[in-house]
Amino acid sequence: MSAAEERDLVAELLDGRHRALARVISKIEDHSPGYREIVSDLHAHTGDAEVIGVTGSPGAGKSTLVDKLARRYRDAGLTVGIIAVDPSSPYTGGAVLGDRIRMASNVGDMDVFFRSMSARGQLGGLSTATADAVKALDAFGKDRIIVETVGAGQNEVDVVKTADTVAVLVQPGSGDDVQMLKAGILEIGDVFVVNKADMDGATRTVAELEEMLHMRESPTKGLETGHHGFDVPEHPDAEDGDESGESPDEKAWEPSVIETVATDGEGVDDLIDALDAHRAYLEESGRLEAKARQRYATEIRALVRNDVGELVEAAIDDRGGIDALADRVLARETDPYTVADELVAPIAECVREQRDD
Repeated sequence: MSAAEERDLVAELLDGRHRALARVISKIEDHSPGYREIVSDLHAHTGDAEVIGVTGSPGAGKSTLVDKLARRYRDAGLTVGIIAVDPSSPYTGGAVLGDRIRMASNVGDMDVFFRSMSARGQLGGLSTATADAVKALDAFGKDRIIVETVGAGQNEVDVVKTADTVAVLVQPGSGDDVQMLKAGILEIGDVFVVNKADMDGATRTVAELEEMLHMRESPTKGLETGHHGFDVPEHPDAEDGDESGESPDEKAWEPSVIETVATDGEGVDDLIDALDAHRAYLEESGRLEAKARQRYATEIRALVRNDVGELVEAAIDDRGGIDALADRVLARETDPYTVADELVAPIAECVREQRDD
């Protein structure tokens, strides 16, 4: 695609053409030539959408709940973009009408743009691709963007960090799910949802979640009463304040636990109220800008690492490949540190020259 064609594609997207939006996201997912220039051009037009992440263990009803969320937002006159991320599934293509079976309430509504995305064997780049797709939806003008992940592993956690507000779903009577939250996902949740709340065990699951969240806010409380084995994660809002994330002028966000029955829409309005409350907190506290800054810093580092990594890989190929270098080390002709220094030296020299200029 020529530079002129790229400009035309960007112009069509900004003009509200869904076909152009679908093509841009395809280019982002495929890492097609020119996709970076397209995303760069779109960046100036981003920053208006509210981005919501929805994660949790498989079977918790995330897709059904996202469908109902989208329906409520549409009823309120808002446009919606949905990115459903599945790191384990084969690539499905998913365009404007792709995989709508999971979003039954919104079939035929062109103001709900649904897109499936897959890692396609490249988990490390999935969070970057998702963030770029969010930028495309934001620039397009979507009011709400929902990023849904199929699982709740580290890859999904990385993906959902592209959101301003994260909802974590748990289904009732699943002690393993609640225990799983202690292993790493607890700290990223801004709102917790016990879906399928009409099932047995819902009340107990809500109580367990509330206890865990209380422990997160007050890590030392209960240590003398038998609450052992709980590793308290760093609070997501903690920066320069105390352990709870509070500063003298700012009170930390206290996550709520919402009960929903997504199949019939019960509790969805309460969830939207909780999401809106967190958004208001971010704006009033200045955390929205802080989160964006942190996100961009992480993105810059990831892109630089990736680009430098590609340069180093090319340098390795120029020297006969990694096996040839390993054989030289094995034969004691050189050592790993010397090899690394030789590979990085040209890049380091270029950086020094640019810095001196």
